[in-house]
Amino acid sequence: MYRKVEQSQTLFINTQTQKMVDQNREVFRFGFGQSPFMPPQDVQSALGNATVHKEYSSVQGDPELREHIARFHFQHNGLRTRAEDVLVAPGSKILIFSLLMAVEKADVLIPAPAWVSYGPQAQLAGHHVITLPTSWEKRWRITADALQKAVTSKKCPDSILILNYPGNPDGLTYSREELMELAHVARTHGMMVISDEIYGLLDHKNTHLSFAAFYPERTITTTGLSKWCGAGGWRLGAALLSEGLEPELKEALLGIGSETYSCAPVPVQMAAKVAYQDYATIKSYIHWQTRILKAIGHYCCEKLVNAGIKVHPPEGGFYLFLDFSEFQDQLKKRGIATSTAMCSALLDEKGVVLLPSQAFGFEPSFPGARLAYVDFDEPPSDLPFDMKAHAPKISGGIRALVDWVRDL
Repeated sequence: MYRKVEQSQTLFINTQTQKMVDQNREVFRFGFGQSPFMPPQDVQSALGNATVHKEYSSVQGDPELREHIARFHFQHNGLRTRAEDVLVAPGSKILIFSLLMAVEKADVLIPAPAWVSYGPQAQLAGHHVITLPTSWEKRWRITADALQKAVTSKKCPDSILILNYPGNPDGLTYSREELMELAHVARTHGMMVISDEIYGLLDHKNTHLSFAAFYPERTITTTGLSKWCGAGGWRLGAALLSEGLEPELKEALLGIGSETYSCAPVPVQMAAKVAYQDYATIKSYIHWQTRILKAIGHYCCEKLVNAGIKVHPPEGGFYLFLDFSEFQDQLKKRGIATSTAMCSALLDEKGVVLLPSQAFGFEPSFPGARLAYVDFDEPPSDLPFDMKAHAPKISGGIRALVDWVRDL
């Protein structure tokens, strides 16, 4: 017998979308969250110059790169981590899985909506998953009360909270007060927190706060090059361990890494040294991206809200989480009873690719979907961003989505 492990919905939808494009169908790619921005030119050049590096690095990663990462995140938002507590791997995704594998048995607390891989990874690691409910009214944020309630009903001695902000699939973040309240509950129960801050550098106001600043005792911050540096396929992630964590955790992570991925690709590590060399030199590149992403996100949000779709304005990253609850009666009259069926109808009728809310931890009947607003080519850095000129596929896709809703 084999394990039943479904393919990641985000990767699956990207493959299916490409098939439609190959068939010459008009498709609006809102399903896959891949940054359209290219890495800075000096980072690209560094990767090209590093092809001579065919050796393995240590499992933990190049020492100089770890120094750069620790200093970079301190410069960015004051996150304090020693280089010896930084782990580098081929993507933050494998680091999160390694963290879950390093713990023998735990309750893994996952807010809904949440990134599609948290739940499957926790289940593969043999943990008990507890879904934390959220609501439109609470901006899809978990509250301290909800976290407290979940912890009191746990089944295992250990508990792990996975926090992701700015969030995938919602594009929203947490305030200082919200983080402080969540940290208080985490501290009270001594839980481990995996704070997935892969979109932290794409906070639209450039005011991202790391959870480890409020709960340094047992927080692991995960990040990487894929989002802010536009280098998803390069596969370079990092985990920043707080000093209060047990040394045994780091030992377990290095052991797991040594038996699985061995090390991150060394040429990519060499290029990452340039990317992480100094936050001050990369700051304008990041702010250029966030200015464009904020403009696109708010354009999409305004159009969708005017059409009656419930959606909160984005605060980071490049996602919107759409709530079609106001159209539930019309959807039922058309025989559409699940978010998957809704997204299939949108794809078939309008060529609009969305990812159904079921993939993010909701019941199948909840009519929600994620929209990734990255279907555009990287614009010149010295021009103001214009939707029609630089993002015609996004404006066309939003128009098609709005027309579909109005015809329900």
